[in-house]
Amino acid sequence: MLRRLDELEADLVQRRDHATLNGWKGEIEGIDLTLTFLRSKRTQTHRAVSLGMPTIPDRGR
Repeated sequence: MLRRLDELEADLVQRRDHATLNGWKGEIEGIDLTLTFLRSKRTQTHRAVSLGMPTIPDRGR
């Protein structure tokens, strides 16, 4: 999933640069919103850390 988010971000940054060169302010705003959402999603994905297998406490057996 992270690889795909990286690909999407790279594409959006490239599209944003193109929009900036052409002065497309509305397009820039939309791309910025999408980039904010995408980066938030990446942060959430990084937080979803595998906690491993749970251990059962020894009850004095």
